[in-house]
Amino acid sequence: MARCSTPRSDGGEQSGRSSSGNSLNGMRARVARTAALCDIGRREVEWLADRAVAGEGEDDVPYADNAGIRIHYEVEGTGPALVLQHGFTQCLEDWSECGYVAALRSKYQLILVDARGHGGSDKPHDEASYALDRRVADVTTVLNAVGVEKAHFWGYSMGGYIGFGMARHAPHRVDALVIGGQHPFARDQAGFRQLIREGMTEGGDAFVAAFEKMAGPISDGYAARLRTADLEAYLAAAQDRVGMEDMLGTMAMPCCLYAGEADPLFAQAKSASERIPNTRFFSLPELSHLQGFVESTGVLPPVMEFLSSIQ
Repeated sequence: MARCSTPRSDGGEQSGRSSSGNSLNGMRARVARTAALCDIGRREVEWLADRAVAGEGEDDVPYADNAGIRIHYEVEGTGPALVLQHGFTQCLEDWSECGYVAALRSKYQLILVDARGHGGSDKPHDEASYALDRRVADVTTVLNAVGVEKAHFWGYSMGGYIGFGMARHAPHRVDALVIGGQHPFARDQAGFRQLIREGMTEGGDAFVAAFEKMAGPISDGYAARLRTADLEAYLAAAQDRVGMEDMLGTMAMPCCLYAGEADPLFAQAKSASERIPNTRFFSLPELSHLQGFVESTGVLPPVMEFLSSIQ
């Protein structure tokens, strides 16, 4: 499986915050070595390197406040607004590391959101804080902060679960919905909770090893983030999910669903797509759940075609 990891400015892989020419050239060289895995061109490589070297001060980091919970977000590019919502245990950096931002930022105003419990957002430890309507409110609070009334929404895995939540709780804020590697049916999360508890007991390295045994190989940057993750927040977030299939027939916005054919969620994702009136579905042959995100070169063309067809 391709490992789409670019050097980071926060210490995950590289810590170069110097603005010197040597640091920039070195960063560009390191990014270039991994760029081919994500199908990133030279200009995008230089942009990623510039961004990593420049870094951001704490005062410059944008947050939206949802009832006392700070939600970290970033905005990139110009065009129609498109929210990108990552999966469980990921963060908004994953969209950049696997080539999505480089491919999309010239066509869309990308609004990348760190879900609560993840990345730079606050990490409450109580289960009630992770109710779906609160997660949806995180997204709409970010949209309000950016000054966007309505946007396309693209979520993968847990991000897709939040996407179905947008359809239920805030459909008036969604132009079109893209959901990858997820379905709206009830889901038992006991396996995730067991995995997290093992990590809490045995430490970060053991958590990464168990995660890779379940999901497959991950990038060095992803592994570094998992080693230092707030596992108590993950545990609170890993609740069993209540089904939302009753709303599928009423979803009026254009929808695009997809999943890897080796993803255990594939059959239910496809079944859900058949119940939504204005939807299309595409599959990713031989790809697992994690590969369905990492292998962006197979995902971007059909999603971009879908989005362009409804503008």
